[in-house]
Amino acid sequence: MILGIGSDLADARRIARSIERFGERFLERVFTPVERAKAERRRLKAETYAKRFAAKEACAKALGTGLSHGVFWRDMGVVNLPTGQPTLELTGGAARRLAAMLPEGHEAVIHLTMTDEGPLVSAQVIISAVPRRA
Repeated sequence: MILGIGSDLADARRIARSIERFGERFLERVFTPVERAKAERRRLKAETYAKRFAAKEACAKALGTGLSHGVFWRDMGVVNLPTGQPTLELTGGAARRLAAMLPEGHEAVIHLTMTDEGPLVSAQVIISAVPRRA
């Protein structure tokens, strides 16, 4: 069953300006160490950061909280499954919110898709509950 859906559209130029203006303070506040390591290896760093920014916004919408009620930027981190497929790993307030949304006997599955057509980036998140495997 679907628990939440969120989407976001971002402009990589805006993220690049934030990085230029606020530097380390912005990167540290918004992105996890895993996200930062991935972006810093990429030629198009701003686009990589922007896709992750959009994914976090979409996730916050799917959680039904936005960036409030104890949900912070770094509580939502884009990670890749062994197949390479992106998903989100939730910690802190985001993980607590997700746990509160789950029906008893279910576990969460987070579907994430991200795309870019420079300078625009987009992300969609679907959070589902599936019966817990015995």
